[in-house]
Amino acid sequence: MKKTILIADDEKNMIWALKKALSKEGYNIISASNGVEALELFSKNVPSLVLLDLKMPKLNGIEALKEMKKSNPEIPVIMLTAHGSAKTAVEAMKIGALDYLSKPFDIEELKIIINKAIDYKNLTDEVSYLKEKLRETDTKIVYESDEMNELLKTSLRVAPTKANVLILGESGTGKELIANFIHKNSERSEGELVKINCGALPENLLESELFGYEKGAFTGATKRKLGKFDRADKGTIFLDEIGEISLTMQVKLLRVLQEREFERIGGNETITVDTRVIAATNKDLKKMVEENKFREDLFYRLNVIPIEVPPLRDRRDDIPILVKHFIRKYSCQMGRLNMSIENDALERLKRYNWKGNIRELENVIERCVILSNSEKIQLESLPQEIKNEVTSGSHKFQLPSKGIKLEEVVKSMIIQALERTDYNQTKAAKLLGITRYTLLYRMDKYNISK
Repeated sequence: MKKTILIADDEKNMIWALKKALSKEGYNIISASNGVEALELFSKNVPSLVLLDLKMPKLNGIEALKEMKKSNPEIPVIMLTAHGSAKTAVEAMKIGALDYLSKPFDIEELKIIINKAIDYKNLTDEVSYLKEKLRETDTKIVYESDEMNELLKTSLRVAPTKANVLILGESGTGKELIANFIHKNSERSEGELVKINCGALPENLLESELFGYEKGAFTGATKRKLGKFDRADKGTIFLDEIGEISLTMQVKLLRVLQEREFERIGGNETITVDTRVIAATNKDLKKMVEENKFREDLFYRLNVIPIEVPPLRDRRDDIPILVKHFIRKYSCQMGRLNMSIENDALERLKRYNWKGNIRELENVIERCVILSNSEKIQLESLPQEIKNEVTSGSHKFQLPSKGIKLEEVVKSMIIQALERTDYNQTKAAKLLGITRYTLLYRMDKYNISK
């Protein structure tokens, strides 16, 4: 299927030349002679890319760019101008233009820019599609960030295998949800997902919960009890807080992982099970191994596929959608169906550090829904510790010395942002105030790599 390019320019000769050149490249071309006509064609045709002249009658290129970005933020737009200046170019790129060219320009250079822009657009469309498919797979996982998208893509690849999984991350990040997600998308989904919090039980109770016991095994054992591993046969067992178990229990657990068999307490029968193990911890198990607090052989048995869930402060794009999700959840419970949140309150939540992660955010929203006197959660409704938190101030950009080209400034800013974020492209894009797609395009344009 041909990709459509919209050309908006009031010079007929320019449109003719561009049509002739780009049609030979296999693109379908539609054209407009003013900004108003360009917006009409844009809304009707949904082009893959726009070439937009700066100076046009009825509506100029900057205003047309603003409207296009409102309806489709990801559309690549390249500005064309005979009145080029650094100030105009910066303004256009702040609004969301991908690039700009000053007339007269080299048509071959334009072709290269267009081809790269459409390649990156195809990539972002594919990512968006994968995000949608992931949400369809499990609607309980609420997310928007690239970090969670990558994590769930990995989880989907891991799910159909038999490999044990170790889920790492701080408390409150949603490790149990990831365990649910993996089990639900595995070949064991018809079996049971059996969960146990290893840190909540003393050693003797944990052993009986995991392996069960026979009648008469100890005082009070009036009948046989099946353990968690019995129940998880042909299914999955989720061992939460695995870093809390004693060295004695580690030995017993290791045998089950190695031999797929165990005995109930007080019994002689060897029970064989086919169980997948997913473990989770907020502790540094490698460090515990070095300190002889966790068995190395057990660690490697559990750590076949490690999946690390990032803390909420490292995926702030998820905060708005999580806030809306929790408002909807608790407003329904409380019968306050029109609840929402004001922008300044949401911005404060986005800047907060969230040491307790998603669990802390959920508690805050529940409290606000209960205590708010209006239908909108306001800044004043937030807990005092969130209102009072000091955030790092923004850094003013210092204008370069005379004679430095705009391209050099843009390249320098991109490199600084990448270095500051240890070359994490998603974080660097946020720091620059642009999309990851735009960052990738400009990194390629300026030949920037780690």
